[in-house]
Amino acid sequence: MNWPQATFASKVVVAAAQATVTREIDGGLETVEVPLPAVVTVDLRLNEPRYATLPNIMKAKKKPLETTNPAALGVDVTPRLKTLKVAEPAKRSAGLKVADAADLVMKLKTEAKVI
Repeated sequence: MNWPQATFASKVVVAAAQATVTREIDGGLETVEVPLPAVVTVDLRLNEPRYATLPNIMKAKKKPLETTNPAALGVDVTPRLKTLKVAEPAKRSAGLKVADAADLVMKLKTEAKVI
């Protein structure tokens, strides 16, 4: 889509055609300004969750549930991907114990061929 993006937002301020996004990084906070429209992903601390109370849960149980199908909504759900093959990954081999560092270096050179 070629839209700008801002990830892990902990605070979002929208003004005119621009969004100012504050996010937490290892060294503190980073503020990024992106033009709108933009893709913004948020952190857990952006909003306080609302928890349902017992009376509201009981009211929700009594409400009728409306069902529909994708065709009524004008959505095409025909599969577009084809699964060619599904296989388990190869079994991992057991590890080896070495007596000392020299033996480890020798096995890395001869058997594993990584050094």
